[in-house]
Amino acid sequence: MGTIDRIIRVLIAVVVGMLYYMQIITGAIGIVLLVVAGVFVLTSVVSFCPLYAPLGINTCPRKQGN
Repeated sequence: MGTIDRIIRVLIAVVVGMLYYMQIITGAIGIVLLVVAGVFVLTSVVSFCPLYAPLGINTCPRKQGN
């Protein structure tokens, strides 16, 4: 997972957390979005998204010299 991908995921998670805290999103949809935000943070911390592997997506830039 590339750096830009990780930053975007964390920013989305922060926005969702703020919207939930300010009670703009509530109820079941709020809980679902909080869980998704948590998954975004977790995948950003470990730099791996389990959905990317079967889909063949790679957002990590290639190292030069390879």
